[in-house]
Amino acid sequence: MAKSKSFFLILILGSLAALGPFSIDMYLPGFKAIAQDLNTGVPNVSLSLSSFFIGISAGQLLYGPLLDKFGRKKPLYFGLALYILSSLGCLLVTSIDQLIVLRFVQAIGSCATAVASVAMVRDLFTVKESPKVFASLMLVIAVSPMLAPTAGGYLIAALGWQSVFVFLSFMALLMLLACIWWLPESYKPDPTYSLKPKPILSNFLLVLKEPGFYTYALVSAITFSGLFAYVSSSPVVFMDLYQVTETGYGWIFALLSVSFIGFSQVNSIILKWFTSKNIVFWALIAQCIFSILFLSAALNDLLNLYTTIGFIALFLGCLGFINPNASALALAPFSKNAGSASALMGALQMGLGALASAVISLFAADVVWPMPAVMTIAALIALFCLLIGKNKIRPVSANQ
Repeated sequence: MAKSKSFFLILILGSLAALGPFSIDMYLPGFKAIAQDLNTGVPNVSLSLSSFFIGISAGQLLYGPLLDKFGRKKPLYFGLALYILSSLGCLLVTSIDQLIVLRFVQAIGSCATAVASVAMVRDLFTVKESPKVFASLMLVIAVSPMLAPTAGGYLIAALGWQSVFVFLSFMALLMLLACIWWLPESYKPDPTYSLKPKPILSNFLLVLKEPGFYTYALVSAITFSGLFAYVSSSPVVFMDLYQVTETGYGWIFALLSVSFIGFSQVNSIILKWFTSKNIVFWALIAQCIFSILFLSAALNDLLNLYTTIGFIALFLGCLGFINPNASALALAPFSKNAGSASALMGALQMGLGALASAVISLFAADVVWPMPAVMTIAALIALFCLLIGKNKIRPVSANQ
């Protein structure tokens, strides 16, 4: 594939994959304003984040079969249209319950872009090329935490929290037009693919039986739950405990994203000398060490704003190594069922992310330690899954 064409495809696919993170991150600085306008507390507003995680997890299971039956573009159009309508609906809410429900619907729409973008990487690039392409996607995706909270903070300060959802609607509309005009259909629709529950479940079970999938999909999803623990608790930790302003919070979020971006791009370079399997293993070891030190410092009251930022940056840097390689390795065994495999992997990521977010919300809002506790548990469980599953994995041709 020509480099210029490849770059343009990666840019579109990365933008699609970034819609979900933008939807998560951009309204975070507005939690206090939303709580005041809707006469509720910040912990209740955080439930709209949990409902988004649940929606994007469940919705990906819906879109997987649709992408395999109808091709990639038609389900993508539907998802983007649903996202636009629900985003506009968020402008009109008068209660936190309405916002929670509409965020769930918004997530159902956005997960079409998440599943389709990952599946299309598997359609358009070989197993050997995929880790580098996923790392490039991570670059586009990781820009969203740099831009979204910062832009959201300024938008909310100037125009109110509703302006975030106006921006997201416009962003999704531009993506829809780009998909219609420039994104190729990468998968021939399969009219024989059944959408009845039994065949769909059988197909998902077939994917889950593949050792390469369940090992690396679990590693990716479990470590990602640590990321969501950070995202869901960061407004309280930074703005309440450390008294950071809305715009200052946005800049901290952007700064922390640099480690995620930087290490995911370093990953593309070191793939010349190390295999994806080795990178995942050693990055997980490092992530376990950093998260344990973070938790120990939190429990002994040794943290301040700067050390907290430093430990989170180290955790996210390891994730920048783990996620692109684990995603590529999880999808490597599949060519025919890449849509279903992508959906399952995304559902695992977002489902565990919702769980991590919900767990964080159970603890008192005046302590830091729940964040590193969830990060530590996630890293240790992911390492355990890798050690148990890696010996069962069958080799896959790099040119497949």
